[in-house]
Amino acid sequence: MSEQPTRRAVLAAAAALPALPAVAREGAFLEQVADGIWMHVGDTDVFTKANAGDIANVAVLETADGALIIDAGSTRAFGERLRSEVETRFGGLLATILTHHHPDHTFGTQALADRPIMALPKAAAKIEANKADYADLLYRTVGSAMGGTNPVMPNQSIGEGPITFGGRSLEMLALAGHTSADLAVLDPATGTLIAGDLLFLERAPTVPDADIALWYESLDKLAAIGPSGWLPGHGPFDRKGTALRETRAYLDWLDARLTDAANRGLSAIEAMREPPPERWAALGANPEEYGRSVVQTFARYENEALPLLR
Repeated sequence: MSEQPTRRAVLAAAAALPALPAVAREGAFLEQVADGIWMHVGDTDVFTKANAGDIANVAVLETADGALIIDAGSTRAFGERLRSEVETRFGGLLATILTHHHPDHTFGTQALADRPIMALPKAAAKIEANKADYADLLYRTVGSAMGGTNPVMPNQSIGEGPITFGGRSLEMLALAGHTSADLAVLDPATGTLIAGDLLFLERAPTVPDADIALWYESLDKLAAIGPSGWLPGHGPFDRKGTALRETRAYLDWLDARLTDAANRGLSAIEAMREPPPERWAALGANPEEYGRSVVQTFARYENEALPLLR
């Protein structure tokens, strides 16, 4: 029997592959959503070979000194396409900000590494800690589109408060809930809120690292801002606050569904067999995302319903 390759060997072999172009979509790669703010809209499905891992939204903000990118996509090829766009259209790249540590937002950083890559310190530590496992996941599910992807770690920290990039004043909001370190960015000039994965629209939220109670607190803080436009981590640009309402409602439903299943003594398999109702089943990435949520979180609900004897 032949010996199975190690993770290091898989990554080394993949790094030698030529980069492939990012997945083609209808419409422009970047679409303008506010004055000086552009958005790439990712697919609302889970990672697949068909979408080449391009499932997360990216924001590009024009400044006097070049483009500020917020989130970097999933692959080297995507990052290269993004870098080419900002060099051609916005006079170059100023810096990149990562909203949290998940790979669909961080694995495209190679082509951006000669400029500052900024993240909350806790998010940067999570990127480093999870890099190898995330690489395994993406190479398995996305396949050849991951060719040569070896993400670069953040090289500068960013924190709560106001900061100016190339004459563009922004407000950094250090929050938590979707992960232990979620960064949202407010552009006061346009009233646009770039929320990362604190907000989902037309796509089922992901909860592997979630603390739903903290997520609700963050949603309350975002709602209090009252922005004129909401740029979610997944799904289309939103001018009506639908993303906030939909995200909260889905979390309400998921929490209630899993609490009820645990209280009825169902196993995780039995809970997964009860499909989401039509409203939530119609979201992008479902029912796969619902199944993942059960696998990732149901033990916590079982422990609350049936605490272990001590």
